[in-house]
Amino acid sequence: MNAKPATRIDLLLVASMVETGARVLDVGCGDGELLRLLADTRGVDARGMEISQKGVNDCVAKGLSVVQGDADIDLADYPTDGFDYVILSQTLQATRNPRHVLEQMLRIGKRAIVSFPNFGHWRIRWQIAARGRMPVTSNLTYAWYETPNIHFCSIQDFVSLAEMVEARIVRAMALDREGAQMRFDGPWWVWNLLGEQAMFLLERKRA
Repeated sequence: MNAKPATRIDLLLVASMVETGARVLDVGCGDGELLRLLADTRGVDARGMEISQKGVNDCVAKGLSVVQGDADIDLADYPTDGFDYVILSQTLQATRNPRHVLEQMLRIGKRAIVSFPNFGHWRIRWQIAARGRMPVTSNLTYAWYETPNIHFCSIQDFVSLAEMVEARIVRAMALDREGAQMRFDGPWWVWNLLGEQAMFLLERKRA
């Protein structure tokens, strides 16, 4: 009998940010691993949006409530304050208009959770400087000519974007290559250099 694959640590960290019983929309939910985790461990009202038909089929087969949709276009159809949390896990860099997507997330949800690979990490800088080629890492696994990622960003880039859309950073963490939280504090440039991934919990600034 095959053992059940271990849940990714970064998904466990996302789940820990969500209050029990909350209404959650997972944008770009893939095969539904995070949605299933949230439903099982946090008792949330879990909904999802996924652009690929295969992902939607996988989610529906697991009994999850998921619709096919494109975050760049279809988030506009969701009502304001329709959810407590809107999650975008490892998908921001694949959107065509990240600012628009983040603005829609903050409109739809009272809070937004965003995780993404950090393009400012020292290993990526070293690969570009030493090899003169676009990097391939454990978190950025595609060659440049086949990657679905079209808007790479660093942690500092995302902090600037959050300020631009007038979002308040409630919680932030840098993650190592395995997705575990790194135990250090400091200015954003330190996180930008050492964190392979990042995760942010945001909310709209109140007047």
